[in-house]
Amino acid sequence: MGEMKTKILICDDSSLIRKQLRDLLINMDCEVSEAVNGHEVVDIFKAVEPDVVFMDIVMPEADGLEALKNIKAYNQEAKVIMLSSVGTSAKLIQALKSGAMDFIQKPYTNEQISKVITDIRKSALT
Repeated sequence: MGEMKTKILICDDSSLIRKQLRDLLINMDCEVSEAVNGHEVVDIFKAVEPDVVFMDIVMPEADGLEALKNIKAYNQEAKVIMLSSVGTSAKLIQALKSGAMDFIQKPYTNEQISKVITDIRKSALT
């Protein structure tokens, strides 16, 4: 068996942010799926069963909090990292209460993202 690639699902309504994050993750040898809103991300999560989800909080249709609850209802073990811009602190607290693993403030740094991937890979080995 070869080493499994870390499967990542990115959910953000900004195609630019998705592209930046995807390029970064592919460089880190991840397999990347994308969703554009909180409805789509739940279906894609079920199909792909990713190791971790990077999810924007503020999105049209269904926001990241709603999507987080739906993902956790489907899989309690799901690892979801919320990406938030400034001013969503109340929502962040809700997200952490709803089972988000962590949050990263936008604009994120490459180091923050790579640390998450490293931690996920470490925890997968134990």
